[in-house]
Parts: sequence; structure tokens; C-alpha cells
Amino acid sequence: MHMDRRRFLVGATALATSAVLPARAATLRIFDSHCHIIDHAFPIVPNQGYTPPHFPLDDYLAQTRPLGVVAGAIVSGSFHGFDQSYLKATLPKLGKSWVGVTQVPNDIPDAEIAQLADIGVRALRFNMFRGRIDSVDDLMTLAQRAHAAGRWHAEIYADAAALRPHVDRLAKLPQIVIDHLGMTEGGLPVVLDLVAAGAKIKATGFGRVKMDVPKALERIAAKSPNALVFGTDLPSTRAERPFQPDDIALVERVLGADLAQKAFWDNGVALYRVPVIAG
Repeated sequence: MHMDRRRFLVGATALATSAVLPARAATLRIFDSHCHIIDHAFPIVPNQGYTPPHFPLDDYLAQTRPLGVVAGAIVSGSFHGFDQSYLKATLPKLGKSWVGVTQVPNDIPDAEIAQLADIGVRALRFNMFRGRIDSVDDLMTLAQRAHAAGRWHAEIYADAAALRPHVDRLAKLPQIVIDHLGMTEGGLPVVLDLVAAGAKIKATGFGRVKMDVPKALERIAAKSPNALVFGTDLPSTRAERPFQPDDIALVERVLGADLAQKAFWDNGVALYRVPVIAG
């Protein structure tokens, strides 16, 4: 069943790309700020009983190259646990225009953070979406240490509404990123407060959020044109609907060409400190 769904999504995306973006796909450059590579040759950890289907690098590239994706950030999901072997194997295949976002235990040595930074890891992810958020003490401590040791910024997957009591503390970190527009309508005011303090917001996971996506995009871009970073969220594990190419068209329709260019490329390249790519 998983293999059938994966093959269906690859074919459906290729078909939809030709239908939705016939003129732009040849010229649009996208930095995919949020994608997952799920290769069962490396350790996969079931999360709350869920094991994601195999989605290796070749499948990801087959779906995204026709869309104009030429750079991006490979993000560790809950199902990767603290495994770094898949990033160590994948990033060299992609080159310097691709970076990693990983998860690590609180007791990781600074030297290991520095070693991961050397292979292209740029950020530390905190998956807080399926748990209660009473404190951000551990997050703050590890995020500050990871920034000092590897220049990593912090990325937070949470219902932003649950972050409301912690906005002032989170705003003191060198850089934070909020995944998937903050997930809920109730979290949007918190997202806007964080944007005002310098946070970046991932315009990702449109099929998993519980909010008015166009309105959220408009309000975040109005608060700061440098805040939004677009990503596919492929393969959209556990989302109500997976990524589709029209999500790209939606961003262009809502933001207009100039702000969409920032979300698709400029903001992500700057955030992840990716070398400038000619063309």
C-alpha cells in the first residue's frame, strides 16, 4: 500500500506540474525549505505507532526538479529520531546548495554539533506538535548551545497558540523558525508577534494546517517581507492532503511576483546561509 501511494504521488505530481505551471516551471527557482527524505536503508523510528513509507532521494528529485527546485533543506522528522547517518549520506550527493535540519539529544557534545555543521547542517529542529508545552527551558538551553557551537538556528514544529506564554523568551534566541505557518488559526497572532521579533515562518504544509492559508500568507508578508520561506513538505507524511504543485501557484497569486520571489528563493537562501547559485 505504501509503495502504491508513493508511485501514485510521483506520477500525479509530474502530471499536475505540466498542467499547473507550464510557463513558469522552466524559469522559476525554488529553495525548498522543508522536505523529508525517508530511506529505509537508514534507521526509522515509529512515532505513536506510525512508520512512514519509503521516500528516497530519487523519488523526491523526480517530483521537485520539474517544479524548479534546485536547492533546499532536508529536515529530520520525528521518525528519524536522532539518526544522523541519512543526512551524512544524502547531503554530499546534493552539493553545497542543500543543507540539513536535524534533531539531537540534549547531551550532544559541542564537537559533534560542529562536525555536523561542517557537512551542511544549519539548524536544530524541536518537534513539539504532539506534546504539551509547559516549559521551553530545555529548548532554550540546547538552542543557545547549538548556535554557539555550530551557528545553528532553532526550528519549532508546534501549534503556535501553545507558544503564547513563551514568546518573549523565544524572541531572545539568535534566530527561530516556525514550521507550517504555526499550524492553526489560533496560533496566527503568536506567529505575527514572533515575526515582529525577527522569526522566519515556513510557508509549508498547506494540506496539514487548520487555518486560512491565503490570509496567513498575506498577514505574515505584510508584517515582514523577509519572513516567509516556502517549502514542499514532501512527502507530506500524515497530512490531510499532500503537497501539490498548485501550492506554488497559490503563493504567487496571494503574494505577487516580488514577495513570492522572496518566499521561494531569497529568504530561504539567506536563512540557511547557502552559497549564491548563478542562473
